[in-house]
Amino acid sequence: MTVKYIYHGHMNSELRSSRYTVLIDPFFTDNPQAKINQNAVNPDFILVSHGHGDHVGDTIAIAERTGALVVANFEVANWLSAHGVKNVHAMHIGGAYTFPFGWVKLTIAHHGSSLPDGSYGGQPAGFLIKMEGTTIYYAGDTALTYDMVWLADENVDLAVLPIGDNFTMGPEDAVKAIKLIKPKLVVPTHYNTWPVIAQDPDRFKAMVEAETDATCRVMLAEDHFTL
Repeated sequence: MTVKYIYHGHMNSELRSSRYTVLIDPFFTDNPQAKINQNAVNPDFILVSHGHGDHVGDTIAIAERTGALVVANFEVANWLSAHGVKNVHAMHIGGAYTFPFGWVKLTIAHHGSSLPDGSYGGQPAGFLIKMEGTTIYYAGDTALTYDMVWLADENVDLAVLPIGDNFTMGPEDAVKAIKLIKPKLVVPTHYNTWPVIAQDPDRFKAMVEAETDATCRVMLAEDHFTL
């Protein structure tokens, strides 16, 4: 069994198994990096890491169109329900749950989480996902945190990490995160969407592969690979 990872730009990610499609932070509309729109995806599940507009993105429209179950923290889940999303599953930091596609735990992310209308969005999160024998760590928007050290016990196959700096950890801190997490493969995200988070991903890749045992894969929107 395999899992296909598809990058849609910024931090918008998709996981596909033989039976299920999972979208994470589906930001298509107003995403300068996006090459497709929200009508091109048909998820069974949507994971939302926190309330900011570049992560909630098109969740409401996609969920209404597809009937996908949306997984988010308690506050974001309640906000989505109040905005017409019929299928939601609320979780919180440190909690885990087994869904039809696999197991998900919400991990610590140091960031903010107001919703697009200014409502309180609770604690931001990352996701540790176990799907088809593969372990994926999607960090969400976060600073470097020493809590990442426990992820080394999880044998992470893929770590999806922000490197843009300013709003999240930058390249140097992301390399430190990799040294704590010890993943096999890293995909840098949340950079070059706007000038304030401009970074050189090739420089980051060189740092990762010189200083850690991980392989780094630089991706453009709609690039994909199979784990």
